[in-house]
Amino acid sequence: MNRPVLYLFGSAAPPVQQFADVARSAQTAGFDVCVGLTPTAARWLDSEVPLLEELTGHPVRSEYKQPTEPDVWPPANVIVFAPVTFNSLNAWALGLTHHFVVGVVAEGIGKGIPTVAMPCVNTAYVQHPQFDQSVATLRGAGVSVLYGPGGFEPNEPGEGRPEGYPWQLAMAEATRAVRLTP
Repeated sequence: MNRPVLYLFGSAAPPVQQFADVARSAQTAGFDVCVGLTPTAARWLDSEVPLLEELTGHPVRSEYKQPTEPDVWPPANVIVFAPVTFNSLNAWALGLTHHFVVGVVAEGIGKGIPTVAMPCVNTAYVQHPQFDQSVATLRGAGVSVLYGPGGFEPNEPGEGRPEGYPWQLAMAEATRAVRLTP
């Protein structure tokens, strides 16, 4: 039996630096993992890309492929976009797909791919009126947004706690989603 394919996507917030451990954990849980990053997150993890590719057996992607190039990843059974920043969350909700990972998750809604999003934002960002609208838009489109009680809860600006990012919640939701998908 083939393992379910997890697209593990991240944007540039401190917890993305834990991607190697998250990928290992997802593999232990039975997933075939493909890693996608926003361009800034890809720069942050530049020195870890070879490790991530060796761990997963797939190229790490942060850019759209050329139209004539074959797709190098198997189709996703579930997508986890975590950490998803204020910018990426809003772009996704508004359908602004200038970054590869945002384009994939936007299209994933239409394809019916179960998708889990867990923001990583501070309390100043969540005061912006677009944030709540974006969360509501994505939830209304069927995305499981793990934000608020039972999900990610924002910290004060400058008081980030990447070691306390609740990865286990995103992975449990991804596992649940795959089990419910026919």
